[in-house]
Amino acid sequence: MTAEDQPLDHVPPEESRTEKPADIEDNIKSRSTWLRALFMLVCFFLYAITRPIVGAVVLLQFFWALFTSEPNKKLTALGHSLAVYTQELIDYLTYFTDERPFPFEKDWPAGS
Repeated sequence: MTAEDQPLDHVPPEESRTEKPADIEDNIKSRSTWLRALFMLVCFFLYAITRPIVGAVVLLQFFWALFTSEPNKKLTALGHSLAVYTQELIDYLTYFTDERPFPFEKDWPAGS
């Protein structure tokens, strides 16, 4: 069987492949990988802090609306900015983006 007669799904032997897969040793020794891990650890800590703050905003907003029959605009803006910030943290943690959220590369998100 010649090279032209090979089936379409034929995989050439290792030594004849032109592409070399990324070396795991290079990834392990990469400074950027470990720096990203450090930033991810900090972002995960910040994410854990935002959860009880969001819960407090929810409770405060509920009681404000209960007694005044309308939501507090400042709490609404704070809640929205916390929601956007949480999304930015999750995007970074899940490798959706490489842009680091506040307080590293981005500013605090606007509440409106």
